[in-house]
Amino acid sequence: MEKLENFRILGLSENTLHALKKKGFEEPTPIQQKTIPMLLKGEVDIIGQAQTGTGKTAAFGLPILERIKEKSKTVQALILVPTRELAIQVAEELNSYKGEKPLQIAPIYGGQSIEEQFRRLKKGVDVVVGTPGRILDHLKRKSLKLENISYLVLDEADEMLNMGFIDDVEEIIKKTGSQKRMLLFSATMPEKIISIAKKYMRNYEMLGVKKEQLTTNLTDQIYFEVSHADKFDALCRIIDFEHEFYGLIFCRTKIDVDSVANKLMERGYDADALHGDIAQNQREIILNKFRKQRINILVATDVAARGIDIHNLTHVINYSLPQDPEAYVHRIGRTGRAGKEGTAITFVTPDEYRRLIFIKKFAKTDIRKEKLPKIEDVINQKKARIKTQIANIIKTEDTDGYIKFAQEMLKETEAEKVLAALLKHTFQDELDASNYNEIRDVSIDKKGTARLFVALGKIDDMTPKKLAAFIKQEAKVPNEKIKDIQIFDKFSFITVSFEEAEIILNIFKKKKGSRRPMVERAKR
Repeated sequence: MEKLENFRILGLSENTLHALKKKGFEEPTPIQQKTIPMLLKGEVDIIGQAQTGTGKTAAFGLPILERIKEKSKTVQALILVPTRELAIQVAEELNSYKGEKPLQIAPIYGGQSIEEQFRRLKKGVDVVVGTPGRILDHLKRKSLKLENISYLVLDEADEMLNMGFIDDVEEIIKKTGSQKRMLLFSATMPEKIISIAKKYMRNYEMLGVKKEQLTTNLTDQIYFEVSHADKFDALCRIIDFEHEFYGLIFCRTKIDVDSVANKLMERGYDADALHGDIAQNQREIILNKFRKQRINILVATDVAARGIDIHNLTHVINYSLPQDPEAYVHRIGRTGRAGKEGTAITFVTPDEYRRLIFIKKFAKTDIRKEKLPKIEDVINQKKARIKTQIANIIKTEDTDGYIKFAQEMLKETEAEKVLAALLKHTFQDELDASNYNEIRDVSIDKKGTARLFVALGKIDDMTPKKLAAFIKQEAKVPNEKIKDIQIFDKFSFITVSFEEAEIILNIFKKKKGSRRPMVERAKR
């Protein structure tokens, strides 16, 4: 338990420490160090500013699970999250933290059977993790009562604001009693989030952690240009080319995760899958196998990979590009620890190149282009490893028991033919070039331009000069990079490079709230 001493110092019980040991935790993250003792001992509300992937769930979850009562007849804590996937993930994590404490924790979200949720809530739930729309639905149906909760957590509050849920969130807050502690976690602190804190929180403390380093010097970052159809073959070449491969492979959807993991296992790789539909006990079994390197490849979604406390990987492979730079940073941060260099590999299809440019620019990192190893390169690497393995056996292992057998064979046949036959018998499948398919060259146009539609025009008092200044102010794109500006009565068009277009579109996508974004790609 020595490794968990810094968790013990924070004030956590032995039951919780045992649960953390089982999950493989070792050291608390900065946000956990700040939040846990304040929640365990203090009475103030908390605003925590921290990115996704910094351990926020454990930061608020561990002390809440310690402090709530057992066998209560009412809901004691409500955790509001923006998405169904996050509701499932947070509920699973909390269940893994509770140890022997007999608490009922339930995810409540849209798309799940509401009748099943009625039954679950009627039987009694201590902690509800839910999305705003479905929680509001239950409040209106009176199947959920929040007057007596002890804790209300708003997790990823800025995302709930961006997705247009903030009015629902306020309505839910009004349904809670006054004798609760309120916690708000957000990666950014827009004015609207601060106003909610001032309006509904009593005496609150602001906790922040330094923004995670956007890159690590010990992570070599490269990308390969491949078509979607060739991604799997490219993956196999990379794994087989490496002397040692111990890595995480990220896919965007659960379907992709299952597909890639199953195809890897069919080809004989020691691989497994991890996503939101996998039960918590099975998740722990898979993670334990991966941690002990009984499997060396884990295929996962971003949501499922949260809380994976494994940082000594040789590789992280972005089978699919993530949606934003912070997700990319969090993925690759698992390599290059303990003084060992790790490699982050990203597959980029022609339609993903613009997002790669956006990630490079905002993460302030260099991701260099490389060529995939050719089939003969992979076979030659395998041959080199076989030579090394045989040389090591000669040097380190006792082969005396085989000398007489070898001499008998050499009397009957030439040495080269004997060795060739043995190599074929042992390594024929492994060295068969037909195991690999040819991968087509993909040409990505990196110098093209994009035409953008802007929902501002003459009626908004726009001129070419004012529109260029507006784009520069919002997206930090210099005036000289904005070309061919056309102003009409109710809208305008601009032309920019692919790179600048991706930056502008992502900026305005985040600003849109629940409405149509102000800037979109022009329809041809």
